[in-house]
Amino acid sequence: MTDTTAASTAVVDPAAHTASMVGHHYRMPDHYEIGREKVREYSRAVQNLHPAHLSEDAAAQLGYDHLVAPATFISVIGIIAQKAMFDEVITGYDLSQIMQADQRLEFHRPIVAGDRLTVDVYLESFRQMGGSDIIVTKNIVTDADDRDVMTTVTTLVAKTGGGADTEALAMAKGVMRSE
Repeated sequence: MTDTTAASTAVVDPAAHTASMVGHHYRMPDHYEIGREKVREYSRAVQNLHPAHLSEDAAAQLGYDHLVAPATFISVIGIIAQKAMFDEVITGYDLSQIMQADQRLEFHRPIVAGDRLTVDVYLESFRQMGGSDIIVTKNIVTDADDRDVMTTVTTLVAKTGGGADTEALAMAKGVMRSE
């Protein structure tokens, strides 16, 4: 086996790799366009039936030219951005072994139908504690004119080494709502 082959097949420790990537910035390669029907669909799915999410007339009465997305709509875009970060930058983790521990949202303005949003994802910090990897990311969401729409800071707890934590799964099942 050549040195090149050995290097390409070497297993990289996800924690060591992530620690080395702190400060890295990743821009989503394409924008996410907020569709009018997606706003309505999401609004119904999360049972947020405020008229401004469903009717252009109701949104206009509040001063908006288009439907206003529920505040939690950002989760749709956030999931895409975080997955891309784990695919491109923070590699080696099993996404089923990652739990969101905290999230702070700073709203600069509402998301509205017709927005073309771009997300810049930053790996803010990394540390290990109690056998877990604590990863903090910051997402800055901007519109087509490069104006800030939202800033989110998310703390993730990751386990490495495979295998589901049955105790954590049982605890999560106890708090999850199902119908």
